[in-house]
Amino acid sequence: MKYKLVIFDLDGTLIDTIADLGTATNAALAAKGLPQHEPEAFRGMVGHGVRNLVKQAMPEPMRADDQAVDALLKIFLAYYIEHLDDRSRPYPGIPELLADLQAAGVQLGVASNKFQAGAEKLIARMFPEIAFAAVLGGRPGAPLKPDPAVVEEIRTRAGVSRGETLMVGDSGADIAAAEAAGVACVAVSWGFRSREALAAAPRIVDSAAELRALLFTNNED
Repeated sequence: MKYKLVIFDLDGTLIDTIADLGTATNAALAAKGLPQHEPEAFRGMVGHGVRNLVKQAMPEPMRADDQAVDALLKIFLAYYIEHLDDRSRPYPGIPELLADLQAAGVQLGVASNKFQAGAEKLIARMFPEIAFAAVLGGRPGAPLKPDPAVVEEIRTRAGVSRGETLMVGDSGADIAAAEAAGVACVAVSWGFRSREALAAAPRIVDSAAELRALLFTNNED
């Protein structure tokens, strides 16, 4: 089989999390008496870690105030960890795809810029039957994507070569991380970025069914 390890991004790739991320950010802004945002506005803010999310959501003159950012982040984290699956759901066909890949003996990993506790909790809630080789998010001292370190760490843990590894994501950070790690990449168009933003990807798929066809075709002996 060509791919023995498939590493997925989380938000915007496996799970549609935008509603809960937006609600938590607006709750934090409201607690500080700051202006809130329409749900669609958060699509352009997510993907670079939660500290960056709350920073981008703040009025621009406040963004240079690290103490203000940290205070808002603390409120966000307390709210989000309790509500991260209120409205978040896997994208259509994703649970079945993961189950079938697992049954076929393909190792699965998650490389996310979401904070570690949030990534672990969300994956456990949404995919309890999947035994991921690793679920890695933002951690102290660990660089976020597009740095390739998280891809390399998952690949090393799984004991799989670069040529047998595929990264699946919905953003330029995922594409760049895969390229820097020397692994194959497929971008998905159903996430939080426009198709134009995925132009650097070697391949773009528009549905879980299309991704399934690509994976299982390429995984034939």
